[in-house]
This record gives sequence, C-alpha cells and structure tokens, in this order.
Amino acid sequence: MPHNKLQTLHRVTRADNFAASPLGRRALLRAGLAGLAVNGLRYGGVPVALGQAANVLAQDAGNPNRILVVVELSGGNDGLNTLVPYGDDAYYRHRPTLGIRPQKLLKIDDHYGWNAGMTGFEKLYKDGKLAVIHGCGYEQPSFSHFTSMAYLHTAAPNSGEKFGWVGRLGDAIAPAAARNLIVNIDVAQSLAVNSQVHVPVVFDEPERFARKGSFQEKHLLDVVTPHEGDANPSRAYLREAATSAVQASGLVREAWARYRSPTDYGIVPIGLPKVAALIDAGLPTRLYYTGFRNNAFDTHVQQPDLHGRLLTYASDAIMGFMRDMERIGKADQVAVLVFSEFGRRVPENANQGTDHGTANSMFIIGKQVKGGHYGKRVDLTQLDAGDNLMHTTDFRRAYATMTQGWMGYRDTEKLLKGRFEPFPVFG
Repeated sequence: MPHNKLQTLHRVTRADNFAASPLGRRALLRAGLAGLAVNGLRYGGVPVALGQAANVLAQDAGNPNRILVVVELSGGNDGLNTLVPYGDDAYYRHRPTLGIRPQKLLKIDDHYGWNAGMTGFEKLYKDGKLAVIHGCGYEQPSFSHFTSMAYLHTAAPNSGEKFGWVGRLGDAIAPAAARNLIVNIDVAQSLAVNSQVHVPVVFDEPERFARKGSFQEKHLLDVVTPHEGDANPSRAYLREAATSAVQASGLVREAWARYRSPTDYGIVPIGLPKVAALIDAGLPTRLYYTGFRNNAFDTHVQQPDLHGRLLTYASDAIMGFMRDMERIGKADQVAVLVFSEFGRRVPENANQGTDHGTANSMFIIGKQVKGGHYGKRVDLTQLDAGDNLMHTTDFRRAYATMTQGWMGYRDTEKLLKGRFEPFPVFG
C-alpha cells in the first residue's frame, strides 16, 4: 500500500477511550513513551518496547531536547504592513492610502515599526527574542497560493517534491519510525509534514479526536489485536499504523483534558494552546505545525481593518504561547518559525487592498534567539516588472537556520536540496 494511504489511515483511524496501562497514563506521557503500544504493555511487552525506544533515541540526530513549532499565515501576509518601513519615503509613494503613518506604529528603530496591534511582537523584539529575516523568496516566484505554498511546504521551488521539509527533518533526526514525532494541528494534513518514515498525528479538536464508526462497530474499532511476527509486511504496517492512531488519539485527548493555563492567547489562538498542552504533557513530539487557515491573509479588498485584526490575533497567540512555555519551564527548549507563502505587491490596488506579491519577511521567536534583523533588506525603489519586491534571501536560509542552528541537524544540503547558509540567530 502506498505510504500516503497509510498516513491517511493514521488520520482517520481513531479511538474513543485511552487504554490504561500499569505504568499509569501520566507516567507514560512524562516518560516519553507515547509511541509504545498499549497492548504490548498489557501482554508483558515492556522490555521489548523499551528496547525499541532506546534504539530510536540512539539513532536520533541533532539536539533531542529541542522543539520546533511552525506557524503558517496562509493567504500571503502583507509583510510591508506588518513590519512597516516607515523611514522609507518610497513606501508611502507606493501606498498613499494603505501606508500606515508613523504615529500609528509601534516603532522599534528609526526605520521600522510594527503594525499597531502587534504589541506581543513588539515586546518579544525589544526583549531580544524575535529575529526578522528580510526579503525571503525564491527564483521564478509563483503568484498562485497553491503552488507557492507547495514550494514553501517542500522547500523545493519549481519542482515536484512529494515530502515536506518538516517531514524530511523528522526523517533526518529520527531515521527509525517513532510514533508522535510530528504533530499537525489542522483539519487535514499539510504537505509540509508529509514524511517518508513517520506518520504525523493530525487533529483539530482534541476532545473529538476519536476513532469513527457505528455503535455496532465500536467494540472492534477500539482495540487493535496484537499479532507478533506477521509475515505480511503490508498487513503488519497497517496494524502498526492503526495501533499508533489508537494511541495518539488517547494521548492527545488525555493531554488536552489535563491542560489548564491562566495564559491569555487572545481571540484566535491558532492551535497554539493545543501545542502547549502536548508539550506540557511530555509527549515526545519534536515538530509541531499549525497556523491560520483558508487563506485568511489574502487581503485583496478593504485590507486595513482586517489585516490589523489578523496580525493582532497572530501576535497575541504567539506571545501567549511563549509566556506559557515560560510558565511550564519549557521556554529554553522551544523555538517558533512564522512564515507566509508570499508577500503582497508593493503598490496598493484600487480596492483598498493589495494583490499577490513575492518576497516577504519570516520571523524566528524564542528564548534562545538572538533578536534583530538578518538578511539584506528589500529595496522599494528596485521592483520587478510587475511592481513586486526582488527577493534578497532564499527562504531556505531560514529553514537552514531552524534545522541546523536550532534542531542541530547538520546535513542541511541534503535535507533542503541545496547549500543554504544559516543565519547566526542561535549563536
């Protein structure tokens, strides 16, 4: 059976009840044994399972204590009205109406200011915990949401790569199959987490993350019968995927039910409290993927109010998440990458909005980040024939910064299909 069909099985194979084990559910989570089969524990399989977990850890590359969280701003966020270059007269010439005036910005220096609602980002930047990567893009840019996002998801522009860059990173840092290494908060799996080795855990509502079926089927669906030494590799893999799905659903619901936080994530938390719940529960997940959906940042018409609200939601949620990591003592282990599939065209359009563009800023956030500006800043006086920004940084340099500089995986040339120098964001 093709691997992508097995990933689909993992998403739809769900269980209603988390089977208790002699070790206790909380102990399993804290010990990082979420990938061990509960049935194996019941049938005396603990030594074998522990040995398998040890083998996975022994094969693990990079820094095993670090966690990467990727936040996607789908729809093409307008980077020029996010971190506004108010010190550049060309900005106001191109945007006589949409250009945000200096007195309405959260200024961070004599050239840039955050959109007024981004108080969270302003504080993170002033605390030295937010890095701006300028001018991120790629050659021969696409103005299609679907195509450009596919390029960003796979780190392979103008190609047909089928595995995502986050999925390939998972394969690199844990070459043997390990359950619950990658978590995607969404209604459907992102291409970014598509992996050759690992089956991502994909869910939207933790309390409803359960195996679906009729009442008459429940007694069969809730249990995966152990079968040692299955000679049929396809059937054995299907059984393993089903077992993993049953476990993952129980672990997610258990973690979410126990999670309590006084932290304010704002009005639209974009899945980050769910990420925090799993981190707090001690799941062995190292790669999380979440974000805005349905092209939320596609602001062709009447941009100012909508865009300001979206940026406030994103800023509040990410700031809340970082505060929550401090609260649970995990801030040193977590870094966040924020991106969008492209920026917007430099001149405003006739509908009080902006059209699909090219280069954009990416943001890296974390307690161990050396905040500031990285990469060459874009030139608003040197645009392409379509009035778009000329990119100054291949976006894969930001990915290399996260994979090598943060996660500690050195062979970024193989992972990202090219040589891309990471920025010294993490020292």
